[in-house]
Amino acid sequence: MSSPCTRRRRRRSSAAPLEDEDLLSEILVRLPPLPSSLPRAFLVCERWRGIVSDARFLRRFRLHHRRNPPLLGCFVQGISPVHFEPTLDAPNRVPQARFPFPIDAVHTYVILGCRHGLMLIFLWRRNQLLVWDPITGDRHHLDVPPGFDNEETMISGAVLRAAGVPHRFQVVLVGNSGIHHSQAVASVYSSDTGVWSNLVSTLLPANDPDVLTMVYHDMCSVMVGNSLYWFLIGNFCGILEFNLDRQSLSVIHVPVDVDVNTCSITVIRAEGGGLGFLFLSDYCVQAWKWKTDCDGVASWVLERTVALDKLLSMNSEEGSQSPRILGFAEDNNVVLLWTFIGVFKVQFESLQFKKLLESYRFYCWFHYYPFEGVYTADAGIM
Repeated sequence: MSSPCTRRRRRRSSAAPLEDEDLLSEILVRLPPLPSSLPRAFLVCERWRGIVSDARFLRRFRLHHRRNPPLLGCFVQGISPVHFEPTLDAPNRVPQARFPFPIDAVHTYVILGCRHGLMLIFLWRRNQLLVWDPITGDRHHLDVPPGFDNEETMISGAVLRAAGVPHRFQVVLVGNSGIHHSQAVASVYSSDTGVWSNLVSTLLPANDPDVLTMVYHDMCSVMVGNSLYWFLIGNFCGILEFNLDRQSLSVIHVPVDVDVNTCSITVIRAEGGGLGFLFLSDYCVQAWKWKTDCDGVASWVLERTVALDKLLSMNSEEGSQSPRILGFAEDNNVVLLWTFIGVFKVQFESLQFKKLLESYRFYCWFHYYPFEGVYTADAGIM
């Protein structure tokens, strides 16, 4: 049996690891990636304050949580300049003024989407792209490479950060070929090299040569696995895939006829992983999944049908406008929906939902861009 003195020595030695600065840093870096986490730790004591305010720790914190960031809010584009609408509850609610949009002139740009805490903007009058980090304020201007048609059609694209290195990014640009409009083309920009890759292309199916097939610009790209996806509309309705590993383009047919004037769609990460898409018509949502059978044959399978008016407890007879899909927040795996009773985030696997914003009827056709990121810029947010 150990003596009282031995037990006291053991108690003192068990507390010793917390005196290790490296161990405490490892603990603090695992705090939840919410805006209030580090400000609360900052208030504990001088020692904690020194750790969580260190620039190297903040970089590690953002990197550690880069794949599970919260949905901080949405950038909303309407008749006035783009503004940020926070969606988190207090004390994690980021003030609206923290993310001022970097462009004042209306109708001179097109937002192509947000990913990994970055926004990609097409400055069509300059034929340039802007990669903007709302949290740090960093901006990078890129010239659009030759080979893209931006007169009869609009280019689209996606931005993503390189794995493990927060200051490296890639831009994938897609659109119709400037030479053959019946072809889709793509090129990749790397911040490492500062140059665009050679164009890759694929034929866009069409039944009527007088009607162009093009990327649907009301739906931003969605990343599933290591591929990026956009919906195609016009003469043909399908999904355009860009595989980042193979640097290749391909087209996937969809099993429904989509009229973007009467329904809305988005690619999603399907239940259990893999490619899927949602098709919303009136108040009915269909969830489809791309499955491969035992013989290696891939096809679409209808996984689920959801009645939105029942799920969200809406009286569809009271609403003058049907719900609309606004976008897909990849890291949180939730779909944003506009309804006449509010803007909701919906997780279709669990059928969990939450109202994020109030809804105004004239906001129905505004564009909402979900913004996910690890916000560490303001220790005084509380």
